Amino acid sequence: MEKTSARIPKHLQKYVVNQQYEKYTAIDQAVWRYVMRQNHYFLKNSAHPAYTGGLKSSGISIEKIPNVHDMNEALSPFGWRASNIDGFIPGVVFFDFQANGILPIASDIRKLENIQYTPAPDIIHEAAGHAPILVDEKFSQYVKLFGHIGSKALATGEEHELFEATRAYSNLLESGTATEEEIVAAKVLFEEKQASVTGLSEAEKISRLYWWTVEYGLIGSIDEPKIYGAGLLSSVAEGRSSLTESVEKIPFDLQRVIETGFDITKPQPQLFVCESFEQLIDAVKEFAETMAFKKGGTESLEKALRSRNTTTMEFDSGLQLTGTLNTIIKDAKGEAIYIRTEGPSALAFNNQELPEHGRVRHGEGFGAPIGKIRALSQPLDEMTDDVLKMNGIEIGKECVLKYESGVTVRGTPQKFLRVKDKLVVISIENCTVSLNEEILFASDWGTFDLAVGESITSVFAGAADSEQFFCDLNELEQKPLQSKEETVLEKLYSEVRALRETSIDRDVMQQRLNQVFDRLSVEFPQDWLLRLEIIELLEHQNLLPSWKTILLQQLNDIKKLHPDFPEMIERGLLLAKELRK
Repeated sequence: MEKTSARIPKHLQKYVVNQQYEKYTAIDQAVWRYVMRQNHYFLKNSAHPAYTGGLKSSGISIEKIPNVHDMNEALSPFGWRASNIDGFIPGVVFFDFQANGILPIASDIRKLENIQYTPAPDIIHEAAGHAPILVDEKFSQYVKLFGHIGSKALATGEEHELFEATRAYSNLLESGTATEEEIVAAKVLFEEKQASVTGLSEAEKISRLYWWTVEYGLIGSIDEPKIYGAGLLSSVAEGRSSLTESVEKIPFDLQRVIETGFDITKPQPQLFVCESFEQLIDAVKEFAETMAFKKGGTESLEKALRSRNTTTMEFDSGLQLTGTLNTIIKDAKGEAIYIRTEGPSALAFNNQELPEHGRVRHGEGFGAPIGKIRALSQPLDEMTDDVLKMNGIEIGKECVLKYESGVTVRGTPQKFLRVKDKLVVISIENCTVSLNEEILFASDWGTFDLAVGESITSVFAGAADSEQFFCDLNELEQKPLQSKEETVLEKLYSEVRALRETSIDRDVMQQRLNQVFDRLSVEFPQDWLLRLEIIELLEHQNLLPSWKTILLQQLNDIKKLHPDFPEMIERGLLLAKELRK
């Protein structure tokens, strides 16, 4: 595990991987250098003012892939840390990292054939795209606030399945080793899962807000906006085209943003321009008021039911129930009167798991009535032992609790659990819970732990006490570092890199470049990036103009091989000339 893992919350450490810096090849380093040089040079006047200085401040070099440990140290003065993750992680987890002031960074880098854009997370997007603007205090505040709110957003079960399909499909596209049959099958599954998603969950809405701001946001005026979105700052093509008339600029409006979907595989046809980061902070706070964690009630429980994943339901007593909700029993008015989770569940208060009420005790699920109990003079959670006794609720003596909903709890209390003078759980032996003729809990099932509370005030994704609830889950499997000998092409890239970074005699450089040039011309007629790097060396060292002529002719031939090549090659040549001035 990387050095920073000890400072990462335990429930997030399972997603952390070693960067394995030695896995990066010379071609990987060249890809990083090409993208960074292009974006830094062509976007330095178009990006938010924090971008250029933020690159250096966040520990990012234009010349080589950053070491995430160094980034972690550099970001510390700005209230942030950096940690390597393994590509796609669930949205709730991603936001949880950010809520804790941790920038999650995918350790992989896009392949040369995907140099302009990759749908899979990579270190160019997440390090060079996200980190620089975090040095801006207001934007940093926005991202952390977004993390806190986004980590609570409820998705549907279909959306969770779509996430897994998207992850698998994107990873295959980027792997470079997948067969055509595997890619087609993954695409079909992705499209099936995508078609199964209907409606707009709060997770989808907030993901759109994140996409059109943190990922693809513009700031300033409609006529002269600046780029701050990570997707634009890390894309060779979209960063430059985003400010042209081909992309519609729309004034930021919360409702319009969450009504606008996006396709991660295509350039964005429109972008939203905010006036300031303060406007974004106000917007995400406004959106939060519509979410289940703020509203509670039956509607929010139904969102948890549709998620088919771990959620937390909080009672007005402060008691929190974490688990996968699988049953909501309603009254004639459609209001929830009984809920039941399945599988491992836990009880907490103020986001701390209650002693002896974790996943071990409640491994098979948890049932709880909701509503007022008849004939009680005050809410149950406010009653002292004496008041409980006056109402017929006493340790060791059978009692009957009849809810206004018709739910009846009959049994013998064995323990009252209080937190901060609030009664939150009554453990009842020989207990039967029923609704009319239906048995909700039978006396031979064991002890019934009665959750004290009359209403559900908050529902949110994930666990109340993640450190405890997820503490024993398996860690993410670390991809082994595959030791392999450098390919011939990788050796040629390494040689050019060494020549660029080392001060040597011109005759020696010319001799070594000649060896690279000969092999490149004969064995790798389609590689354009190394030819650009050689031309750059020739320009800077004022060497061998005849070679430059041959290389330019070769590049002209390569341009015909792919529709993206002409623009990428021309940009590289332009930059080589500009940086020589």
